[in-house]
Amino acid sequence: MIALALAVSLSGQSHAQAGSSFFEPFDRLSKTRWFTSSGWANGKHQSCLWHKDRVEIANGKLLLSLTADAKEDRSLSCGEIQTKARYGYGTYEARMKVPFARGMNANLFTFIGAPQDRPHNEIDFEFIAPQGPKLQTNFHTAKNGENTEFLAMQNDGEFRNYAFIWERDRIRWFIDGKLIRDVRAGTLPNEPQKIYLSLWSTDTLVDWMGSFDQGSAPQTLAVDWLAYTEQGAECGFEQSVLCLDGVDVAQ
Repeated sequence: MIALALAVSLSGQSHAQAGSSFFEPFDRLSKTRWFTSSGWANGKHQSCLWHKDRVEIANGKLLLSLTADAKEDRSLSCGEIQTKARYGYGTYEARMKVPFARGMNANLFTFIGAPQDRPHNEIDFEFIAPQGPKLQTNFHTAKNGENTEFLAMQNDGEFRNYAFIWERDRIRWFIDGKLIRDVRAGTLPNEPQKIYLSLWSTDTLVDWMGSFDQGSAPQTLAVDWLAYTEQGAECGFEQSVLCLDGVDVAQ
């Protein structure tokens, strides 16, 4: 098992070297590792308000919910957590049961940007359903923001392992160990980033996601575990994509 090491933030670096490997089983929500978003939204496009009540640990799983419980100026409330530390090149993976609904976005991503006074860097798994279940994979830099691909998904309520391996010159995305996207060219993220898990809704970004029907609430994103493995480290736990034959990380 990967050592549960405290990650150290190196926010001033321009290359992706930062916090240490960890495995998060979500038997509790560590206040050392995680920050719970509460009391705001990311903009007018978001029809729910982040709130601590929408973040729960139950039966060894993280549950992020979106419910029709009014909070402040929003009729819906939703859940998000983010790491306090920032992490660099390596393998990011989580075992999740993803909900799909029109106008809703469930996601696992890394991000750093204007809120931290750094250039925009981001790598995404985003699960949406404008006309049907889709996975949207993205990456962003301050100079390169149009890198979206879509993959049709099954809305079968099953847990799956989602992973991406981020290297200086390459990003690979996997589902249950199967490679679904491989990017080796262009300007790629190079800033240490925070890890986010969230579930949110919209009634304005309809061309992208559709409009959320409050009647489809509540919705829940369930996360069994999440892990980060530093670049060059060996497979650290049985479920890791790094344990599969033919999957490697450059030294």
